[in-house]
Amino acid sequence: MNTVFNMHGGIHPKEEKHLSNPGTVLDAGLPPSLVLPLSQHIGKPSSLCVAPGDHVLGGQLLAEADGMVSVPLHAPTSGTVVAIEPRPVPHPSALNNLCLQLECDGQDRWIEFAGCEDWRVETPDSLISRIRAAGVAGMGGAGFPTAVKLMARERLPLQTLIVNGTECEPYITADDTLMQVDAAGIVEGAQILAYILGVKQILLAVEDNKPAALEAMQKAAEAGGDDCKVMTFPTKYPSGGEKQLIEILTGKQVPAGGLPADLGIVCQNPGTAVAARDAVCFGKPLTDRIVTLTGRALTRPGNYRSRLGTPIEYLLTVAGFDPTQNRRLIHGGPMMGFALESAAVPIIKTTNCILVPTEQELPTPPDAQACIRCGLCAEACPASLLPQQLYWYARAKDQEQLERHHLADCIECGACSWVCPSHIPLVQYYRAAKGMMRESKTEKIRSDRSRDRFEARQERLERETLAREAQRAARRAAAEQKAAEGGANDPVAAAIARAKAKKESPSDEGADS
Repeated sequence: MNTVFNMHGGIHPKEEKHLSNPGTVLDAGLPPSLVLPLSQHIGKPSSLCVAPGDHVLGGQLLAEADGMVSVPLHAPTSGTVVAIEPRPVPHPSALNNLCLQLECDGQDRWIEFAGCEDWRVETPDSLISRIRAAGVAGMGGAGFPTAVKLMARERLPLQTLIVNGTECEPYITADDTLMQVDAAGIVEGAQILAYILGVKQILLAVEDNKPAALEAMQKAAEAGGDDCKVMTFPTKYPSGGEKQLIEILTGKQVPAGGLPADLGIVCQNPGTAVAARDAVCFGKPLTDRIVTLTGRALTRPGNYRSRLGTPIEYLLTVAGFDPTQNRRLIHGGPMMGFALESAAVPIIKTTNCILVPTEQELPTPPDAQACIRCGLCAEACPASLLPQQLYWYARAKDQEQLERHHLADCIECGACSWVCPSHIPLVQYYRAAKGMMRESKTEKIRSDRSRDRFEARQERLERETLAREAQRAARRAAAEQKAAEGGANDPVAAAIARAKAKKESPSDEGADS
């Protein structure tokens, strides 16, 4: 029997997972064009290796990784690059980012792939290289480059891999669907990741509100071997948070400011596991994913396999969007998602859901009222923080107190905002404060580097000045020595020297008298 633990805080929002019919994958089709942002992950954007006018095939490299914390970008189909310019992207900031527009030719021709015949005889480093080359990044939300996450094996002893199939958001069923239709792929992908990490234990985590996925994962785990164990636990939001899930499954808490790897644990999303399997076994890059299109303003909600770069407005048309029933589009779920400024933005590697609610289904939040210090936010916070205090410090832009109260440990789950009777958008304040602190740290780094450059220049100038003075002194000494040596053989110089000596010596006149 599974031994599970409880986590601090949490809430139970109303679920609407049935709307998207989990367990069935629909094909979103091929749109006329794709818009591919160069930044679809945490880290440095990829670097272009194509230009407007180039014709590419599906799976062809469009942009290569630029540095360690970066992943490449591949063409999701065949077509022609028609533009490279800033475009709106799905991000809470609503800012533009550099994007590549690919006009699809409709033929969907692909390059040939080559995978491993037996990954068990490959070295972990070679498998990491394949995963990096395939552009795999975390598909659960954060988008951290998977290859970088796997490098934890080099600096820390690891014991456990957790495949996080919790998917605790009330509407999203992309992972639920994947677990039902490709449980074997998830298990094989997890075994590949475990082999790379050098761990012996694989925990497949599934909340108890997903009975079909749980059954499919149990069958796949039994067929996969003894290293996989399916763990199920009561539904509670946000049990899918990485640190919260670790506490539920192991009873251990990740220290403030720490990482799961500090406890010998690495977490991966089911979609990431399948993408890693595809990269290793088939050589296929990450070019598509399952996206939940849901909400009562859609007549055909469901889980659609969609090409990366597909405009959301195209997907809405496929899913039967009724604009008269909707006032806002949400990228992600109702708890951690954010409103989109435009439906023209594309889906990216971290897009797991587009929520299209009616006003009755998800009313527009009322105006915020004054905080009444009820403490409900602290009770709901799964990270054991003090949301009320963080709110005041965020408003005051008091970075010292924000750091002291561990704002960085906030997972932005929205539980505090959900229970707030004053309807204060707490998470928005926290996001803004985190951005302010990141900018301050970046500015401090720039300032420190400028100071270091200035001090290094001053030291260099001082060394050069001392070196020049030493050279001048050496030249004077050499000249004087040469003059002294040359004067001994020169009669004129000798006469002058004798005259000087006579002038400087005492007079002999007194002796004659």
